[in-house]
Amino acid sequence: MSSSLSVNLSLSTHPLFAYSSNSSNSSSCNLYLTDSVKVYPFSTKPISLNCRKRCFSEFPRLKSERKRRVGVVRASETTVTEMSEEDGEQEESPPSIDSENNSKPRRIALFVEPSPFSYISGYKNRFQNFIKYLREMGDEVMVVTTHEGVPQEFYGAKLIGSRSFPCPLYQKVPLSLALSPRIISEVARFKPDIIHASSPGIMVFGALFIAKLLCVPIVMSYHTHVPVYIPRYTFSWLVKPMWLILKFLHRAADLTLVPSVAIARDLQAARVTAASRIRLWNKGVDSESFHPQYRSHEMRLRLSNGEPERPLVIHVGRLGVEKSLDFLKSVMDRLPEARIAFIGDGPYREELERLFSGMPAVFTGMLQEAMSSGVPVVGARAGGIPDIIPADQEGKTGFLFNPGDLDDCLSKLEPLLQNQELRETIGKAARKEMEKYDWRAATKKIRNEQYNAAIWFWQKKRKQLLRPLQWLAKRLFPSPEINYR
Repeated sequence: MSSSLSVNLSLSTHPLFAYSSNSSNSSSCNLYLTDSVKVYPFSTKPISLNCRKRCFSEFPRLKSERKRRVGVVRASETTVTEMSEEDGEQEESPPSIDSENNSKPRRIALFVEPSPFSYISGYKNRFQNFIKYLREMGDEVMVVTTHEGVPQEFYGAKLIGSRSFPCPLYQKVPLSLALSPRIISEVARFKPDIIHASSPGIMVFGALFIAKLLCVPIVMSYHTHVPVYIPRYTFSWLVKPMWLILKFLHRAADLTLVPSVAIARDLQAARVTAASRIRLWNKGVDSESFHPQYRSHEMRLRLSNGEPERPLVIHVGRLGVEKSLDFLKSVMDRLPEARIAFIGDGPYREELERLFSGMPAVFTGMLQEAMSSGVPVVGARAGGIPDIIPADQEGKTGFLFNPGDLDDCLSKLEPLLQNQELRETIGKAARKEMEKYDWRAATKKIRNEQYNAAIWFWQKKRKQLLRPLQWLAKRLFPSPEINYR
């Protein structure tokens, strides 16, 4: 009985321990199974993240006795609790907003680095679909990005390429400050209602400056967990300065969007910004393009290197050194009958090809959405993967194993390889789960709820900044008393 499996690895190191000697042992791995499938990029299950204010009167105690309460994000409740007043981050949350009545068209300026049109990254599909559905919902969109690969037109959005330079530590990543007079004047003429910048990077500083210059709200979406990656690419002592930079940026922002509950928890634990200002950016799935109906024997022949009857292991994801992809070598050593295909691309590809030299391995580049294609998933219980397969769905829509635990991974993987009925049952359940989510709904939530919250925080901040001036004006120019008889 032929079977196939796909795999995706992502780093799971907690940022506070990224510089420890144990950081190299933390990794996460997604494994997918199918009989024969047309292959597409991987997707996640959306989770809605709501913030609420905790009233300290509910917990009466002397202020001097108050201890720091670390904010907690629970995937089951998707709630961010706030930090204590002692931290200086206790903040009122925006009132409940009727998103349907606050969805008038806006002018939105996006600062995205590197380009979502050319650079292979986890947020490429996210921003492309975001732009598409913002335009469909009637918004005017301007996109400022690095100049490489900027198309002439994208769903009617105005595109501006900014001169860039390679990242000193990662030459394949183009960076740009986006602060030339040309770009500032273009954005000023556009008259944005809100600025949305990807973080971290260099361009986010330019976006922040322009937002403050034009006096408009700014949202930052945090996509790359740089403090975790730093020890893999450069010196561990840079981790602490990186956290300080993130605090400067995100405390200046009116709202921070994160792609997973795990990252929200890490930012909150590191006190990057107030818990009430951290929200989840749900990921959607194109469940029409990525569908089990596209199963293809020809694709299976390609992925299995011409041996379609063999069990097939498929890794899905970006090929980066931080993914701990060498873990898959150990997996394959224990599965001598299996074949492996890598769906994705990245800077670690050449080294990975050398590592798997002499083994039946195929590298395809970017291709697959696994769960939406009805493919069972075995993923590491780490990072954002438990958002995709929550505890109540484990064993139903997929399986989780402890990161780096080869025996645990194989104990979840081997039953799927050996049992066609189990593969079909899990695959169908995964497909049904993914049908609930799409990019349109994810975009609508950001547009109608999170942007409204950012504007509310921005207006509140303006009032606080103006308060001393109002107090001074009242003292300098008191209103005359009027006596009514």
